Amino acid sequence: MCVCTENERNPQFWLDSARESLQRRKAQTQSTATAKNVVLFIGDGMGVTTITSSRILRGQLEGGLGEEFNLNMDTFPYTGLSKTYCTDCQVPDSACTATAFLCGVKTNQQMLGVSASAVQSNCSSIKGNEVTSILRWAKDAGKSVGFVTTTGVQHATPAVAYAHSVNRYWYADSYMSPDAREQGCTDLAHQLVHNIPDIEVIMGGGRQFLTPVGTSDPVYPNNTRAQGVRLDGVNLIDKWKELKGNKNATYVCNQAEFKLVDPDKTDYLLGLFAPADMSFELHRDPSIEPSLPDMVDLALRILKKNPNGFFLLAEGGRIDHSHHLSQAKLALHDTLQLDKAVECAAKLTDERETLTVVTADHSHTLSLGGYPERGNPILGYASTPSDVDGMPYTSLLYGNGPGFSLVNGSRANPQLDNTTKTGYRQQAAVPLTFETHTGEDVAVYARGPWAHLLTGTNDNTYIAHVMAHAACIGPHSSRCAPRTPVHSTAHLPLPPALLLLMPLLSLATRWQSGY
Repeated sequence: MCVCTENERNPQFWLDSARESLQRRKAQTQSTATAKNVVLFIGDGMGVTTITSSRILRGQLEGGLGEEFNLNMDTFPYTGLSKTYCTDCQVPDSACTATAFLCGVKTNQQMLGVSASAVQSNCSSIKGNEVTSILRWAKDAGKSVGFVTTTGVQHATPAVAYAHSVNRYWYADSYMSPDAREQGCTDLAHQLVHNIPDIEVIMGGGRQFLTPVGTSDPVYPNNTRAQGVRLDGVNLIDKWKELKGNKNATYVCNQAEFKLVDPDKTDYLLGLFAPADMSFELHRDPSIEPSLPDMVDLALRILKKNPNGFFLLAEGGRIDHSHHLSQAKLALHDTLQLDKAVECAAKLTDERETLTVVTADHSHTLSLGGYPERGNPILGYASTPSDVDGMPYTSLLYGNGPGFSLVNGSRANPQLDNTTKTGYRQQAAVPLTFETHTGEDVAVYARGPWAHLLTGTNDNTYIAHVMAHAACIGPHSSRCAPRTPVHSTAHLPLPPALLLLMPLLSLATRWQSGY
């Protein structure tokens, strides 16, 4: 029996649907206007299977079968693929990939904001190998800049925007080796405050990396694990306030303070809503932490006041973390939050002057298989049990990770657990403490000026250059530079030889004209 809607049984439905899509595509025009604004959304670990599964989940949450639904990113007119490898790795991490799509330069894994000539964890190799990000390019062009993330603000993706480090885990000085500190290298939290001090909007987690050892957390004062970890005794939150002087700068650490922020009266905002990473969406306490869409909304309202435009990086960073835990439900709900943030940005920006890009840094081993019927719950089982061990299996599985388990030498029966509960780990083929990234291409969605350049298959470095080209910033600023005018030659002196020939030329002209 066909598990489909009444319309889908009619061939004309599909013909009309295809015709509408064709007309919509034919009506698209390739905008070559200069992008006043650029918004880049990164779903950390958001591979194609994650997008597909999230789309189905969203449709099912809204009462549909699921597969026919469209996410907000699905409506973007231009789509391409991005290669994700590092210079030294087939399967990348978030540091090398963020360096690629933010700086336009590939590097080695676990290094950020430096070229591949640097050496991992070798402090002395940083100097001379720094590469700048599009956030710096935009700032140098007079635009406002900002980033929001659901990870700590020192995490790999946002850190590339402002830092140069040969170790992505140098969140605070206490996370660095004594040799690195002695050689003068600085941690990521320090660089956040000092490298580009005029970042207008910074929001995410990571409070404890900016405060001295033993500093109580303002939201969780009794939790010793939430205390500050800095060895240098410097409170970088206070330092951030000090560097802003008399400017309209606001620091907030919880939802109540977040809601009081007036974007019209705020020029700089530092929002740190967790000691380390922010919560998964399904674990988030809305009385303490704002959502990713809410952070994007506020960030845009602050940044868009600049008549020169802005650059905003928005990351759904915990999609990746939930995949590492093999908890697909967490990953899908965090993906839906990123998609809601995309919708929010669309409402607050003008497509004619804003280039919006949605992509991922890398994928994960999540798969969707087993021939489930149409409309099958995305967190449910495949249609038929295994023909080898006779037990059912879920539609979503991981290639490796902590979901691997054996009971009496055989695969565990997932029906003995609730596969739809928030903490359920999808089964995995290979046992690992943490599930891994994968190396396949990831999707790129684009809308706005020059978005048509983000089609086909390209290196992830290409993304940074398209954004810079569209906005005329950084290495592509010359595209919009005033051109040297072409001067008329009407009044330039004639060469002497031509002056001697002028009488003869005049007579010849008069003879040919009948004079």
